[in-house]
Amino acid sequence: MTGEMLIILALVIPAVGAGLIGLTSWNANVRESVTLVTAAALFLVVMFILGDVLGGQSVATGAFEIVPGLELAFNVEPLGMLFACVASTLWIVNSIYSIGYMRGNNEPRQTPFYMCFAVALASTIGIAFAANLFTLFLCYEILTLSTYPLVAHKGDDNAKAGGRVYLLILLGTSMVLLLPAIIATAVIAGTLDFQVGGILAGKAPDGIIALLLALYIFGIGKAAIMPLHWWLPAAMVAPTPVSALLHAVAVVKAGVFTVVKVIVYVFGVDALARAGNAEWLVWVAGFTVITASIVALRQDNLKKRLAYSTVSQLSYVVLAASILTPISIVGAAMHIAAHAVSKITLFFAAGSIYTASRLTEISQLDGIGRRMPWTMAAFAIGALSMIGVPPTAGFLGKWFMLTGAMNTGQWVAVAVIIVSTLLNAGYFLPIIVQAFLKPPGKDVKAHAKGEAPIPIVIALTATAGGTVLMFLFPDIPLALARLLAGV
Repeated sequence: MTGEMLIILALVIPAVGAGLIGLTSWNANVRESVTLVTAAALFLVVMFILGDVLGGQSVATGAFEIVPGLELAFNVEPLGMLFACVASTLWIVNSIYSIGYMRGNNEPRQTPFYMCFAVALASTIGIAFAANLFTLFLCYEILTLSTYPLVAHKGDDNAKAGGRVYLLILLGTSMVLLLPAIIATAVIAGTLDFQVGGILAGKAPDGIIALLLALYIFGIGKAAIMPLHWWLPAAMVAPTPVSALLHAVAVVKAGVFTVVKVIVYVFGVDALARAGNAEWLVWVAGFTVITASIVALRQDNLKKRLAYSTVSQLSYVVLAASILTPISIVGAAMHIAAHAVSKITLFFAAGSIYTASRLTEISQLDGIGRRMPWTMAAFAIGALSMIGVPPTAGFLGKWFMLTGAMNTGQWVAVAVIIVSTLLNAGYFLPIIVQAFLKPPGKDVKAHAKGEAPIPIVIALTATAGGTVLMFLFPDIPLALARLLAGV
């Protein structure tokens, strides 16, 4: 099978799966079987593409011209391959988790839920494999629109309000900031095709380049750079599988993926480093990392603490990319993968606690590790990864970031990473201590009788194990990250 056919399959499978899910709504077992088969089929296709990429083969489609000058085209490069691997792998686990969660909580409108999920994955693969800015922007907007119904899934006033914030910020930033940046890039560079070294390198004065970089960074609202991060905490009104999708599988990863891709393939790492146009970005990313961590410390609601943790962790990726060295680009790519598997574990655990006990506040969790040992052990592994403690995946990205920052004398970045790591420990370790070392409190005694349904426990155990395995066997993500950085 040719590379072009594999890319088309990767795009079509989840889209067709969405239709089949709708057609099988009459039977929950059949509908959920279709979901799992679709996720597994996408994973297999992505693995075939991975084999070609690691084998040095070019995997691309021909260009389909929408209107003169605007082409829909796909090309698999190392960063996109890494993103597609993360998304396709975690969709399987998230689907298993969703079955336990949606049934365990008797959630309404389950068929539209699974359908929107599949459409979101199709657009995610489109973002990952986009060969140019036009294709990326189109898939980026489809991802926003397909996930809005998931955010507003519950249909109550809170869900509708959260959905409005989600849509307003993400569509507003992309239309007002990102789209003009893309148009300006087309005018200046004469092309929208991604290329190694950057299509804008040497094409415009430093001031114009700095302005365009700012438009891209703040226009990519899914990266949740402050002050355009409000959509992420607002979206926590969604069911936990959706939170996992937002934070680990698709939406926020699409944001930081796009930031890294723009820096590498639109501006060019070397060109930005020579001109010094990205020095301000270190400060903006560092501010977001530290401030979001401080806000997380103050949250008693578990999902909100995890949401602000995500805002902080995303800016690690932006910070690493803004250091503008090959080793820091490796760190940015590795942290995309590490954060995905670790944060999905934490959200799975939060949903497990809610499903089994209806507890949502951290202050209610005294001794819950004694009633839900599998859930809280997985939570502990995910939390240690977010802190950056070996042997968990989170250590790898931070190691490469620190190495790149220290090699170039970026002491602001070094300080941010060290201080934020201490803050990470400050808002995660007390939860672990509270869960395992304190006797069960009145809320746990009254409500937590045991573990959540078995699909939930299987899913969170699998992702917790993946967090450790990525540290022990980092060969594939590390190989793709090094191909991206050219080292």
